[in-house]
Amino acid sequence: MASAEFEFRALLDSRVEACRTKDIDRLMSLYSPEIVYFDVVPPLRFIGSEAVRSNFVRWFNEYEGPIGLETRDLNIAINADVAFAHMLHQDKGNTNLSGPQNFGCVRPSAANAQTANG
Repeated sequence: MASAEFEFRALLDSRVEACRTKDIDRLMSLYSPEIVYFDVVPPLRFIGSEAVRSNFVRWFNEYEGPIGLETRDLNIAINADVAFAHMLHQDKGNTNLSGPQNFGCVRPSAANAQTANG
């Protein structure tokens, strides 16, 4: 079980690093093509790789340079071939947005199912 948690933490760390550096190809390589992704921006639910990619590109384009992404309160639960996590994320940095900048926290959840292909 410790090895599974180590692997899941590495996957989550890779996701955060891809977001920080705005590496869309690296980020999308971590998701299934059949992903269903929920976000705080409309339409709130994004189905499939292309919709999720477009949403991340939209977010990346709001920032000039890298995104300061802090993770805290990470909780992981693993059972057999399934892992779940929830955490708090705060993003910050130089944005292209007009108006007041509010860098609040969001509470993402992640789930990962081990398949025969790894």
